[in-house]
Amino acid sequence: MLDYKFIKDNLEAVKENIKNRNMNADADKVVELYDKRTSLVTKQQDLQQKRNENAKAMKQKLDDEKRAELVNAGKKIKDDIQILEKELSQVETALEDAARQIPNMMHPDAPIGKLDTENLEVKKVGTPRVFDFEIKDHVQLAEDLDLLDFDRGTKVSGPKFYYLKNEAVFLEQALIQYALNILRKHGFELFITPDVAREEVLKGIGFNPRGNESNVYSIEDEGTCLVATAEITLGGYHSGEILDKSKLPLLYGGLSHCFRREAGAAGQFSKGLYRVHQFDKVEMFVYSTPEESDKLHLKLREIEEEIFEGLGIPFHVVDTCSGDLGAPAYRKWDLEAWMPGRNGGEYGEVTSTSNCTDYQSRRLNIKYKDDDGKNKYVHTLNGTAIAVGRAMLAIIENYQNADGSVTIPEVLVPFCGFDKISPKK
Repeated sequence: MLDYKFIKDNLEAVKENIKNRNMNADADKVVELYDKRTSLVTKQQDLQQKRNENAKAMKQKLDDEKRAELVNAGKKIKDDIQILEKELSQVETALEDAARQIPNMMHPDAPIGKLDTENLEVKKVGTPRVFDFEIKDHVQLAEDLDLLDFDRGTKVSGPKFYYLKNEAVFLEQALIQYALNILRKHGFELFITPDVAREEVLKGIGFNPRGNESNVYSIEDEGTCLVATAEITLGGYHSGEILDKSKLPLLYGGLSHCFRREAGAAGQFSKGLYRVHQFDKVEMFVYSTPEESDKLHLKLREIEEEIFEGLGIPFHVVDTCSGDLGAPAYRKWDLEAWMPGRNGGEYGEVTSTSNCTDYQSRRLNIKYKDDDGKNKYVHTLNGTAIAVGRAMLAIIENYQNADGSVTIPEVLVPFCGFDKISPKK
């Protein structure tokens, strides 16, 4: 959430940012409500001063008439304060609701555009493999190798759920161990996080916990939701706290199940493991000072690149355009891996990393005490270390062989215990 005064003082820039992000939010309403709140707070302070003066006068030696006059005045002041406080509470709620719709400001170097096709490629690593045989997509390969069962997943749980089977079970665990070990090498503190979070934490991170546009599963009558990413649980970990500046940055890595409704996400690129309702993911989350957040954002991207370079998967990195940014992100890079079975060969997103500046920390009230003795909001950053389903998709398609087998990337062999998945006899 942006600072109210910042919105007022930079109104035209905020409105232009909303337009560039292709979002609907009313910055004028925020300013109107902010001014109204300021006026009400001033009136409240005036009434409180009158109440104090009245109470002080009551302590003097008074005749009955004067005392009765002050008692009546005191009752009126009390009634006026109660009426004003009720109005102030309503205005503050409306102000917060309106301000929560305003997206974060955008990095000046982020490209302007409406669609993901307008994202800007900033780096390319590896060369897509040229196959001398007719390739299969990961769904066909996984079914032939008895690694996935979507039909029974649908029968038991519904569409976009699946069973992982046989060697795929070990491949998933290998990817998790591989990613966790890289994060440990880079000094991350590692967690397995809860699969459930309170709605106020989701709102603080920037997820909409309810309504048709929500991408999360709400738990009825509990005020909680299944998490869509460990960004939610790691971001809520320090909510309402003042952090020790000397310990910043805090580098956290979280393994969690992720649950997403993916409402309306249909089409050819949603098939198989690319877009499902449940998957495992290792997420990076950072709390930092404002001065370090840009440098740490690059560090998260470099870790994502290291992970996929180690897997030997060709990829490119894109600077996400304004219309494709989520509301909390100041800047976001996506790493898109080469997927041979996707529309004859295309890049598909496998990780992303965002600098959210103080947008989330304002909502979650996470601060640090600066050298000047003042409490200031931390900056928060997040990044995907490994989203297991999409990483597995990329491995199966890129490492397929003419005989229908799939070779295991060398870095995963020690974790898997085998170097190839072969057709069952």
